[in-house]
Amino acid sequence: MTLFNSIFASVQPEQLSDNFFRLINKDWMLITAGNSNDYNTITASWGATGILWNKPVAFCFIRPQRYTLQFALKYTYFTLSFFDEQYRDVLDFCGSHSGCDTDKAKATGLRTIETEKGNVTFEQARMVIECKKLYSDLLRPEAFLAGDLAARIYPGKDYHRFFIGEIENCYVKN
Repeated sequence: MTLFNSIFASVQPEQLSDNFFRLINKDWMLITAGNSNDYNTITASWGATGILWNKPVAFCFIRPQRYTLQFALKYTYFTLSFFDEQYRDVLDFCGSHSGCDTDKAKATGLRTIETEKGNVTFEQARMVIECKKLYSDLLRPEAFLAGDLAARIYPGKDYHRFFIGEIENCYVKN
């Protein structure tokens, strides 16, 4: 048994009973891309899960100026890691400091661990969704249909890049 398998149990996406509206918007998540030698993570509160192209998928969004974006573009997979409330300060730190000049894991005490596919998540996570990228694009101002939404959310015109990933694995804490 690997260290990863001693900490996490594999479950099917349909077995997850969490409320993803609460999980993503209120509890937040870490988006992580890369391997243990080359990765970055960022806190996010925008995203979704569902079915697209007859596959279970997860969506995540990363602004272009975020250091994590280069890892999300470079690597085939990303993980979404969810934590208990006791890690709120850690998530706040990971969303307000750049991995370009800060080792977020070292600064927060997060312990990285690789999935069986070699993707990075954290031992302290209570749930992990491992995704293979299927599609990516930038949000475009001309595609917004709701009045001044683009102008209000993106006054600096720094439109998010979104990723749609096929959920290949879901893990919950043993």
